[in-house]
Amino acid sequence: MRAFSLPLLLTLAWRNLWRHSGRTFAILFALALGVWSMVSIAALVRGSLEQQLTKAIENLTGHIQIHAPGYRDDPAIEHRMPPPGPALRAALARPEVTAWAGRVRVPAVVASERESAGVTLVGIEPARERGLSFIAKAVTAGRYLESADEPGLLLGRKLAERLETELGRRVVVMSQGVDNDIADRGFRVVGVFDTTPEATETNFVFVGRATAQRMLQLGDGISEIALMTPERNRLEPMLSELESVAPGLDVQPWTRLEPMLVLTETVTDTILIIWYTIVFVAMSFGLVNTLLMAVFERTREFGLFQALGMPPRHILGQVLMESLILLLVALAGGNLMAWATIAGLEGGIDLSAFAQGLEMVGVSPVIYPAFAVSDAAAANSLVFVLGLAASLYPAWRAARYVPVEAITRV
Repeated sequence: MRAFSLPLLLTLAWRNLWRHSGRTFAILFALALGVWSMVSIAALVRGSLEQQLTKAIENLTGHIQIHAPGYRDDPAIEHRMPPPGPALRAALARPEVTAWAGRVRVPAVVASERESAGVTLVGIEPARERGLSFIAKAVTAGRYLESADEPGLLLGRKLAERLETELGRRVVVMSQGVDNDIADRGFRVVGVFDTTPEATETNFVFVGRATAQRMLQLGDGISEIALMTPERNRLEPMLSELESVAPGLDVQPWTRLEPMLVLTETVTDTILIIWYTIVFVAMSFGLVNTLLMAVFERTREFGLFQALGMPPRHILGQVLMESLILLLVALAGGNLMAWATIAGLEGGIDLSAFAQGLEMVGVSPVIYPAFAVSDAAAANSLVFVLGLAASLYPAWRAARYVPVEAITRV
């Protein structure tokens, strides 16, 4: 197609579209609605997934964890490790690490005056846990731990209910010490935390790290180091460096520690692709049908154009130009509608009235849309490229008419 013919084809295509304005508006609305549904639903699904990932990473996982060999298979006190040495501390002090902390983390039993329960005792450095885990911002009653030597204890709300205890009461924590004897200590409940999933409230109790070390006679030994980075999907350089400075330790990214989340992310991407395909197929039927109707209505017109000297390729270009205009206008309208929808739902969608129990599986009942440029680009590219491809058949039908037959066709 020669460059000078483009303005003419564009003018003809624009005028032909508005010969039947009702039909044009209908297909534009259908196409825009499809684009809107692609982008908006992707934002909602991506938002729900992002909340699950963030929750799991903040739930003591972090982006990377370091353990002694064998700890992940048997998280007992025997599989402890020394505190980080100079080389490891230097690596953890790099700008790529936004937060890190060493923890004591062992199986234990907590008992009140009436009940007892199996839990995981976690000794933490309260200041370092800020920005690394959920603990500090989850305390809803009482206070957060003040130091690693804190004599108090944090309980989950559900665990406090199960133990029939409350803020200010004393509980006893028992675990295995380094000498294989029972180590126990009494703690006063100084804070109660509330978080999702609810299993977290019943599985963990938090004390100061130094207090836990004294109770278990660990000295300065720890169970794990967790750290956060600016980007959870670009951990390879940091993993390589940590493995080089701590060759005898087990260094693992969150993708290995939380394989179900990785599977969930893969399934989500697959579901979005299937959804995009279904919506596009429905849209393509409407687009092809509209263009075929326009072509059949203008059979004699196309024949006349060819009789006057217009090459078949320009007939092809004219129909494709009509499709291009429809797609561009629909994409603009659909993306604008999607942006307005996502902006309007910035405060989240509360599904708690319709889907009770979501917190038990780690899914927040309030979904906040998360717009991803990659999702919007994929949806727009799919509609644009495959939409033009679907328009090739009506355009080909229009270009293959024989002028004399087309003019005489009734």
